Amino acid sequence: MAKSLKDKAAKGLLWGALTSGATQLLNVVFGIIFGRLLSPADIGLVGMITIFTVLANNLQESGFFTALANEKNPTHRDFNSVFWFCLSLSLAIYTILFFSAPLIAAYYHQPQLTWLARFVFISFIFSSLGIAHGAWMFRKLMVRERAVVMVVSLLISGGVGIVLAMKGYSYWSLAWQQVIFNLVYNIGRFYYTQWHPTLSFDFEPIRRMFRFSNKILIPTVVNTISQHFLTVIFGRLFPVRTVGYFTQAFKWNTMGYQFVADSVAQIAQPVMVQVSEEHDRQLRVMRQMLRFTAFAAFPALFGLAIVADEFIVVLLTAKWQPAVPLLQVLCLGGAFMPFYKIYQNFIISCRRSDIYMWLNIMQVVLQIAIVLAFSRRGIMAMIVAYTVLNVAWLALWQHFAGRLSDLRWRHVIAETLPYMLIAAASMAAAYMLTAQADSMIVRLIARIMLGASLYLTLLRILRMPVIDECLNFLRHRHS
Repeated sequence: MAKSLKDKAAKGLLWGALTSGATQLLNVVFGIIFGRLLSPADIGLVGMITIFTVLANNLQESGFFTALANEKNPTHRDFNSVFWFCLSLSLAIYTILFFSAPLIAAYYHQPQLTWLARFVFISFIFSSLGIAHGAWMFRKLMVRERAVVMVVSLLISGGVGIVLAMKGYSYWSLAWQQVIFNLVYNIGRFYYTQWHPTLSFDFEPIRRMFRFSNKILIPTVVNTISQHFLTVIFGRLFPVRTVGYFTQAFKWNTMGYQFVADSVAQIAQPVMVQVSEEHDRQLRVMRQMLRFTAFAAFPALFGLAIVADEFIVVLLTAKWQPAVPLLQVLCLGGAFMPFYKIYQNFIISCRRSDIYMWLNIMQVVLQIAIVLAFSRRGIMAMIVAYTVLNVAWLALWQHFAGRLSDLRWRHVIAETLPYMLIAAASMAAAYMLTAQADSMIVRLIARIMLGASLYLTLLRILRMPVIDECLNFLRHRHS
């Protein structure tokens, strides 16, 4: 059993990394193309309504995806109830948002948002159709199938969006991309899932699971607000172009750390649920995930910070250069964001959704308060304050994780600090050694190659365990 779980976890991490890698690569390609074809104002407009789309998705799911994933032996009745409940709720929410769209446009002083919002909001109706199916695939650790669905959805939706952008449809091209992605993605979930809904309306499982799911729903909504409230505030205080610069910087930072966070999240919760009653194995799993996250997150985000200027100007053109300092600050905080996934999944696997809920609520309240307190000092000061709080708040997650397990601060420091210092030293050296290069393209390529080479070389010299773990796993797969 232990070997089977270890193999599943290792394969899950591998497929999770491949999925995240392919997803982020496609997002990078499409992001570059859209950045070159569209204006900051176009991207700023779509960014202004993102929070409403994501919040609607949170509400229609209502935490039942996670509740199903944590049920010991969920039945057809459980999945069926979640399917019909989520679909019904999504239709109700869309109706409310459809008639609220003029109010959203008035808040931002952008009349064109009315019909743009009404169209984009259709995407979460499609999302509701796949929630139960997604939970089924998640429980079965169908990471490979989820990877196929994700990649195909990105290719089709991104291709359509690019064609529309080239034909001059401006921000509508991004709207169509979102809607088509959700449609294709959930068709793919249906295709791979052996379970399918039936015409029976029994909501008793909903009432039973809601006692757990509501403690997931509330912090998930709060977490969404935490991630997107800056756009809401900036959209009210600053010109739409400034919102576009922030949206661009925020997108690239998020794509950077999501590569690592998604790789771990693919298998974190299912594995943690299975080892929740074995403290020694639980500690080993936690430490391994912290180590892998530190190994990948720090060089990726610190590296993006040192090439931000070259990356933005060379790939997106000089019209996006005001986004560079915003991206650099966000990347420094983004290096720590994947650790949230580990702590959150661990606390949920311990069925302490109350802790998960209150930590998220307190965090977003403090975020909003601090950002508003710095609003008179400009957008950069607001982003710095937001970033510092996010990094510091990890200490509270570790405090509660330590109370629920044998994971101590000495374990966290041992598994993360060396990788952070090695990554920082490698990227700083790469930055200084390439500073005299005249060509931005040369600097971009040289900093990426030199930074990666220095980082991996130092890891080998210092005999850091994560390298051997990865090599041993690859040898085992090919033996």
